[in-house]
Amino acid sequence: MVFAATLNTVHELGYAGATMDRIAAAAGVAKTTIYRRWESKGALIADCLLDAFGPLPLEGADRVEVLSSTIHWGAAKIGEPGVGAAFAGVFVDAVNDPGLREVLSTRFQAPYLRALQDALGEPENRVLLLIDVVVGTLLHRMGMTGEPMADADVTALAEMVLRYFTDRAAPP
Repeated sequence: MVFAATLNTVHELGYAGATMDRIAAAAGVAKTTIYRRWESKGALIADCLLDAFGPLPLEGADRVEVLSSTIHWGAAKIGEPGVGAAFAGVFVDAVNDPGLREVLSTRFQAPYLRALQDALGEPENRVLLLIDVVVGTLLHRMGMTGEPMADADVTALAEMVLRYFTDRAAPP
């Protein structure tokens, strides 16, 4: 209930407008109830994103299919109401908040990083590049247009990324 209220509030008011007071009111709980579980809006948003994304669905018979389906899945998730704005907003807050960066790194990014490393047999630095390129591009488009990336552009992004990740001569 708190997660849905949080994402709805972010969707309606934007990340900055989604204060803990407004989130609590939308969830029908006291602000102290939220603060008992989450020390900050950033920590709440990180858990909302974990809930919204869920586990990484590693679909496909080979590297190409796994990468392509993962990119399309990520684009669809970021395009859900409130998710892209929550994602972008929490990243902005994390720039000047080392504690929030740690939360995002360990609780949000790390599970996806490990799952992709295992599925693709790639070293951490290459998978981090994959995450940076894909998520950065998707959030940039959302920020510039206010809309999720069109399916044709997601397919083009996947094709660009696939060229790098299927070329075994690429630097480790």
